[in-house]
Amino acid sequence: MSFLTLLRAVIALTALLSLPALLPRVQAEHPGPVMLVVDGSDVEEEARVANVPFEEQLAKYRALGVAGVAIYERGLGSLAEQGTAILKSGGELGLLYPQAGFKSGWFYFSGPDWLLQQIRRNWTIPLQTLKVGGVSWYGAPVNVSGFPAGYDPALLERLKAEGYFVVYRPYNHPYRTYLPQAIPPQADAIVFAGVDVPGNPKKLREAQAMLGGRPIAWIEGTPQEGFSRLAASLPVLRLFSIRPEWQAKLKPDEVADKFVLAARERGHQLLYIRPFQDFADTQEFVARLKGGLENARIAFGTPIPRDFDPSPLRYAALVGVLAGLGLLALGYPRPFGPIIALGLLLFALAYVRGDFGALLAALVFPALGFLEPRRGMAVWLAAAVYSLVGVVFLAALGSDPQSVLGLTPFKGVSLTLLVPPLLVGLSYLPQDWKSAIARLWGYPIKLGEVAVALVGLALLALALLRRGNEAAPSLVPDWELQLRAILQDAMVRPRFKEIFAHAVAPLALLLPWPLWLRNSLLLVVVVGMGSILNTFSHFHTPLTISLFRVLNGMVIGLILGFALVWVVRRVWQWWSR
Repeated sequence: MSFLTLLRAVIALTALLSLPALLPRVQAEHPGPVMLVVDGSDVEEEARVANVPFEEQLAKYRALGVAGVAIYERGLGSLAEQGTAILKSGGELGLLYPQAGFKSGWFYFSGPDWLLQQIRRNWTIPLQTLKVGGVSWYGAPVNVSGFPAGYDPALLERLKAEGYFVVYRPYNHPYRTYLPQAIPPQADAIVFAGVDVPGNPKKLREAQAMLGGRPIAWIEGTPQEGFSRLAASLPVLRLFSIRPEWQAKLKPDEVADKFVLAARERGHQLLYIRPFQDFADTQEFVARLKGGLENARIAFGTPIPRDFDPSPLRYAALVGVLAGLGLLALGYPRPFGPIIALGLLLFALAYVRGDFGALLAALVFPALGFLEPRRGMAVWLAAAVYSLVGVVFLAALGSDPQSVLGLTPFKGVSLTLLVPPLLVGLSYLPQDWKSAIARLWGYPIKLGEVAVALVGLALLALALLRRGNEAAPSLVPDWELQLRAILQDAMVRPRFKEIFAHAVAPLALLLPWPLWLRNSLLLVVVVGMGSILNTFSHFHTPLTISLFRVLNGMVIGLILGFALVWVVRRVWQWWSR
C-alpha cells in the first residue's frame, strides 16, 4: 500500500468515526417549540392610544395566538411619568417645605410602599429619608430618573395566572444591587435590555446568582457585552426580532417570512414581535407567521434551551484533518508541498490556536480533489466528496453549545473562500517554472479566450465580494432577491455562489478549452467547494439545513451546467458550418 493510499484510508476511516460525533448536535437542533412574545412596552403604548387598560390590549394578542409578553424593568422616571411614583428636585421641594431639610441639587422620590421597598432593595447609593405631612421621601445626590425601579408584582401575578409566558427585561446600572428578589419569580426567561448585561463588566458573578438559573436569550444581530460569560453557566435561548425602523419599511408578509425562516433554518425559539402601526397589519403578520410555522411543522410551546455534550469521537476528526494536510503536501512538486502544508499548519495554530483542526478542515479539503490526477467530471466528484468529508471534520471539531448558539462564531469564514483557490492555483505552477514563464510570455492571445476568462474572474470576484450576510445591497439585484424569496418558499434555498460554481464545473471539464482557460474556470469551481465549508462554518445553522442547502446547490448547479454545455456545443456546431 502506497503512502498516498494510506492517507486516503485514514481520512475515510476517521470520517466514519467522526459521523457519530455529530449526533448530539443534530438531536439538540430539532426545531421548536417556539414562543411568540410581544413587546410589552409597545402594547402599553397602544393601550394608551386606544384608552384601554394594558391587559385588555394584551388580550387582543392572546386571541391572535401570542402567548408571551416581555415586561421591561422600569426606570424611576418612567414610573413618575405614569403617575405610579413621584419624582421631584430638592430645590422644588425646598420651596414648598423650607423647614423639612430638602437639599438643593438632590432628587427626591416617593410612591406606594411596594415600590419604595423594591427601590431601596435594588439600589446601592445612600439615600436620605425625610417624612413630611405623612409622606415618606427618599433623596439621592444624583439624578435617579434612570435608576432601575423594579417591576409591578401584582401585574406579573395576574399575567402568570392568565397563562402568559413572561419575559423579563432588566438592564445594567452602576448603582444596582444583585439580590435574587430583583428578578420577578414569575419570569420564565430573561432578555436583557440595552447594550450590555447586568453586572458587566465586574459583577457578572453576582448577576449570575441574581438570575437564579433562568434561561437567558441571545438576540441575533444585537451582541450585548458580558453575555457570553453569563452563557457559560446559564441556559440560553435563541431570540429573533426585527428593529422597528426596519420593520416599518417592510410589508407584514415579508416580516412574517423572515421570522419563519429564523425558526426553520436558524433554530430561533423566542420570536419577539412588535406591532405594526395599523393593528390590521399586525393581525396579517401574526396570521402569516403562524401559518408558516405550522407548514414547517414547528410546534408552539415553552422553548427548551438546547444543550449537548460533545462526543469524544470528535477527536478522530483531528487525525483525519492531519491526514488531509499530508495529502495536500503530496499534491505539489517537491519541495513546495511540505512547505505549503507546514505553513498552513503554523498559520492555523497562530490564528485560532486550539481550533486549528476545524480551520484546517475548512481550508484544505475543498482543494484536495483538484490536486489528484483525474479527468472529466471525476474531478468535480472527487472535489465534492473531499469537501463533504471536510464538512464532517469541521462540524465534529467546531460544534459545541457556544458555537451552535452563535456565541463563538467560526474564525476564518472569509478564508474558506480565499485560501482553497490559492492552494489550487499554486498546484498549477510547473516544476520547470522558467520555461513555463517563457511559454506563457509567447502564448498567442485569443480574444474569445480572454472574454471567457474575464467572465470567470468577474464571477470569482463577485463571489468574494458577496461573502457573508453583510454584502453590499448594490451587489444583490432585485431580480435575485425575488428569486431568493421564491426558492426559500419552495425549499432550503441554496447559496447562489455554489449554484454558479457547480454550473461552471461541466463547462470547464467537458469542453475542449485551452489548459490555462480550463484551469481559470476551475478556480471558480474551487470557490464553490470552499463555499460548502463556508456554509457549514455557520454553526448556528442546523446541520440538516446546511446539508440540504449544499445538496440543492449541487443539483441545481449541475443541471444548469449540463444545459449550458449542450448549448455551447450546439453553438460551436452551428458556427463551424
